[in-house]
Amino acid sequence: MTTQQKIQSLRDELNQHNYNYYVLDNASISDFEFDIKLKELEKLEKENPEFFDANSPTQRVGGTITKNFETVTHKNRMYSLDNSYSKEDLLDWEKRVQKGLGRTDLEYTCELKFDGASINLTYENGQFMKAVTRGDGFQGDEVTANIRTIKSIPLSVKSDFVRDFEMRGEIILPIDGFNKMNEERVANGEEEYRNPRNTASGSLKLQDSTEVAKRPLDCLLYQVVTSERKYKTHFESLENARKVGFKVPKTIKLAKSIDEVFEFVNFWDTKRHDLPYETDGIVIKVNNLQQQEELGYTSKAPRWAIAYKFAAEQVSTVLNEITYQVGRTGAITPVANLDPVQLAGTTVKRASLHNADQIEKLDIREGDTVFVEKGGEIIPKIIAVDFAKRPIDSQPTIYATHCPECNTELVRTDGDAKHYCPNEFGCAPQITGRIQHFISRKAMDIDGLGGETVDLLRKEGLIQNYADLYDLKVEQIIPLERMAEKSAQNMINGIEKSKEIPFEKVLFALGIRFVGETVAKKLAKHFKSIDNLMTADFDILIGVDEIGDRIAQSIIDFSSDLGNIQLVNRLKHYGVQLEVSEESLENQTDKLKGQIFVVSGVFHQMSRNELKKAIEDNGGKVSSSISKKTNFIVAGDNMGPSKLTKAQDLGIEIISEQDFIDKISD
Repeated sequence: MTTQQKIQSLRDELNQHNYNYYVLDNASISDFEFDIKLKELEKLEKENPEFFDANSPTQRVGGTITKNFETVTHKNRMYSLDNSYSKEDLLDWEKRVQKGLGRTDLEYTCELKFDGASINLTYENGQFMKAVTRGDGFQGDEVTANIRTIKSIPLSVKSDFVRDFEMRGEIILPIDGFNKMNEERVANGEEEYRNPRNTASGSLKLQDSTEVAKRPLDCLLYQVVTSERKYKTHFESLENARKVGFKVPKTIKLAKSIDEVFEFVNFWDTKRHDLPYETDGIVIKVNNLQQQEELGYTSKAPRWAIAYKFAAEQVSTVLNEITYQVGRTGAITPVANLDPVQLAGTTVKRASLHNADQIEKLDIREGDTVFVEKGGEIIPKIIAVDFAKRPIDSQPTIYATHCPECNTELVRTDGDAKHYCPNEFGCAPQITGRIQHFISRKAMDIDGLGGETVDLLRKEGLIQNYADLYDLKVEQIIPLERMAEKSAQNMINGIEKSKEIPFEKVLFALGIRFVGETVAKKLAKHFKSIDNLMTADFDILIGVDEIGDRIAQSIIDFSSDLGNIQLVNRLKHYGVQLEVSEESLENQTDKLKGQIFVVSGVFHQMSRNELKKAIEDNGGKVSSSISKKTNFIVAGDNMGPSKLTKAQDLGIEIISEQDFIDKISD
């Protein structure tokens, strides 16, 4: 056996032992024997550096120092899940799924929802390449060096699995491991960690991977993402992932009906407390991958999956004071300042009161003992008052009449739940908030700038709006607190690079009320430029698909304001992209203008996403459901039988994939 063969043999053997111990929980060798073989491999690798492999078992001990975690764009977006809190919610979801697919003979998978830090693992040709945190779903931080230290994650997989793929999962800290870490911290006179989830998440951003290797982190996998069509179902893909080394929990179950889903929910609602790790719910998915593809996604979540959240934990505490926060749009949010209390593993000191109506509805007052809940929301909320403990001298809450920041009188329009501060250009939190929104990842994505820096620049009088960013000079920034020449230059470089951001993101960045990411994309696609949008009247605006009265009026209000007109003109002057690029327009036509398509079935020449994009690029609209307004159905293999029947009953023309290609090629 050659030296190279000996090294590879040891790697394969140690990888198998790791899998047996950390995934199967069935040790096939003693710790002492494992360490002997590992030292032998380390010695051979050191003596023969030409055979170095980043995925060798010897590389799991850490040693890499990462000072700055690079932001990486996900190849496939990591969506969040819609939440449900009752069985009625699940029944409503099933009805939507059945309607979307045009069939009732569906199969589901039921999986425990792990309470950890989401991670995306990329494998190329079977080799582990990189690990990226979920971040905002569009991009996250690369934490590859730290993830390599987690022994339950295979660094290479067998050739009988798909070759190029992503594995999605949760980095968790088992409860026993978490408790041992805290015992050591107490013994060393250090403060205890708050909860396993936050500790697991924080571990991924430690700069020294050697420290990460010391922590008993684990990784539970729940999704294979690949363009290869090797497996027909989600369950089959996970079963095969487990066979090649991934730690896929065996708690996953197939359900032939929603009743079987309920059985799974009922069982784990009580048994979850016996698990070695934390879980806060169940994830239900349509099992068939082709059906998942057909159902697609909303702007935030897959239509083919839903999370059922277990009943939220509640605690009671005293509300000491009600204060008011000002958002970037001027919206006022009342906040309850509480006696600190432990809730769901964190110390809660504040809770949202939402608006004046909520305070009046619950009759919430300062000095009350209140019940606080932290369910599907990150921010805790008050759900009730313990009237038996109300002080005798209690006084009803009188809602704020003036802005807590600039003392401007608040306004509230009919039909709006919130009060607003109208001092748009003179109220500090609004000024800072709009700039922070402008520079955020989903908007202009300006590197080198954060919330604290924006506030500092405003206080120093260097910026008063987002257009001022483009006037900044390095020499103005260097004298500021905690600023050096390199960080100042990085900021200026980031601002300059933002001029390349496409129009749809710039439109979102402008912060027009009610214009979120999805609406901004629709408006950019329809109007093509900011000039066309800002000169459109009310009737033209509401004529755009899915643009209602409220959004239309908000755009008109924005476009009529002299301050906003000046800001937009300045952005044009600086070279910010305020129209759709020629490159984007190159392949777009009006061939399908005014026509509505439903895409259903399995296709062979184009993927479903390519078909939808081709429809939109040629001026058509894609709908997820069949109605009288539908003009064509592009039908592939295995189209849902009830969809087919409905299309025939309505007399809608059904065309093949080739028919569609011919239609746009004419």
